[in-house]
Amino acid sequence: PPTDIPEMPSCNFSPEEYKVSDKLCRHTKNQWAVLFFTYYKKPVFIHQGYMQYLWDVDGNRYLDLFAGVATVSVGHCHPKVTLAAEKQLRKLWHTTHIYAYPTLHEYCEKLVSYLPDPLKVVFLTNSGTEANDLAMLIARLYTGSFDIITLRGSYHGGGSMTIGLTSNAAYKYPVPSSLGCTNTMCPDVFRGPWGGSHCRDSPVQTTRECSCPPGQCVANEQYIGQLKETLATSVPARIAAFFAEPIQGVGGAVQYPKNYLKEAYKLIRERGGLCIADEVQTGFARTGSHFWGFQGHDVIPDIVTMAKGIGNGFPMGAVVTTSEIAACFVKGLHFNTFGGSPLACAVASAVLDTIVEDGSQKNSLHVGTYLMTGLAKLRDKYEIVGDVRGKGLQIGVEMVKDKIFRIKPPMCITKEDADFFLAVFDKAVYNYMERR
Repeated sequence: PPTDIPEMPSCNFSPEEYKVSDKLCRHTKNQWAVLFFTYYKKPVFIHQGYMQYLWDVDGNRYLDLFAGVATVSVGHCHPKVTLAAEKQLRKLWHTTHIYAYPTLHEYCEKLVSYLPDPLKVVFLTNSGTEANDLAMLIARLYTGSFDIITLRGSYHGGGSMTIGLTSNAAYKYPVPSSLGCTNTMCPDVFRGPWGGSHCRDSPVQTTRECSCPPGQCVANEQYIGQLKETLATSVPARIAAFFAEPIQGVGGAVQYPKNYLKEAYKLIRERGGLCIADEVQTGFARTGSHFWGFQGHDVIPDIVTMAKGIGNGFPMGAVVTTSEIAACFVKGLHFNTFGGSPLACAVASAVLDTIVEDGSQKNSLHVGTYLMTGLAKLRDKYEIVGDVRGKGLQIGVEMVKDKIFRIKPPMCITKEDADFFLAVFDKAVYNYMERR
């Protein structure tokens, strides 16, 4: 049995006391079904956050390992980002991008400095769903084609258009939604029919045996073969685009065999399609080894979409593409009332600065690798832990009997936080095994 769980690492921040009456608090806790949908039968009633920690209305502190679905990138209420928001709030909250204002242009210039050429034109939105919806429109306008291919298990948004891109039954409704969107097999080397112990770009590999000859990945060849089959049978000769997350997010931090995206991009471009990298969860240094997830695949997309970590929780998204592709927008007028507001740009600019100043990318790499290595030891210890995978602080743990759970904390967590979580996880799995 595991040893006693250590205390949570100390924190020198004191949250404000929750002032609402106890009666109202209890009433609200018990009425979640009336207010909105929640995944939890007994949801945590969150009151305040600071860096990697959250406090509930009763003053209990939690280590946040989900970060609002990989959204809180540099930490809850990070002082530098909070200060930038406060300064901008006193200056200018809102106008629209049909006018010029410094924060918009300064931020866009700063953002594209983190992207390779020729990705230098920015369209700002309010969310990842909006960004992906816009990317669909751009791809169809530019190519003159309609069909878009995505991977099974993907999540690209829940809007009326992007739900077609999404290939995950939990997010589907029984209404027409997939016009022009075709799903191909996800190259999942753990759950898929092919894969082995040297397939993915991760500090932890699957335990499945690998019999590939040196310098060759049979699994990758098989999955690329499935994409070729989709191109040959399910879409027209010319297509609009191929959407892929560099590492699947909602799908469970699924990683593809090395070189899969490089070969897939080549096939798509041969059919006239654009290659779109959905960086909503992998972007902004979360994978540790690179600032963008696509860089770990040695590819340059035609369009990059991003959101979540871009604003550390402030609603914002972006589409970045080339000047040539962006020029197709002269065919009509595109407008977004709130996209790229002065406040959003000030917050997002501070996030970029903070990622660099705080060394968030390096921390993601080191703490993420440390955490995955620790989880791999527990995989070897317990039969119900099937797979551990990911890069940096985008981690998936596959529970054989139940479900996948994802670990995507603020990028400011420490090794002490990781040790605390590993001890809690060890204890929880042990107790579950004992109850069986």
